Amino acid sequence: MTTSSSSSGLRTLVATAIFGAFLSSFSAGSAADPLSSASVTVTYADLNIASASGALVLYQRIRAAAISACSYFLFERDEDEARCVQNATAKAVVKLNQPALSAIYDANAKTSPTRALLSQRR
Repeated sequence: MTTSSSSSGLRTLVATAIFGAFLSSFSAGSAADPLSSASVTVTYADLNIASASGALVLYQRIRAAAISACSYFLFERDEDEARCVQNATAKAVVKLNQPALSAIYDANAKTSPTRALLSQRR
């Protein structure tokens, strides 16, 4: 196996684990079945996520995956679904720990991903 294919496989595994771990622990209150979970694989082996353009494409993929994964749950209010998307996106950005990706998140969310997650715990 080449280093490139090992790196690609690892990136896919990490991205799947990020969403799987987050969404399996996510509870949408009484509206969601607590035994169900959703995960979406986000691939980015084709991107240079250290660059602004690569980080932007990855951010868009993460956000789309979060929207897709959160759609598996039933929410009583639109705000709850928006919070699910925000939390899933923020958690993925924090776990990947890439400065360019964090900068893209900050610009779009108007806050850091870590701060967004902390504010949801209150």
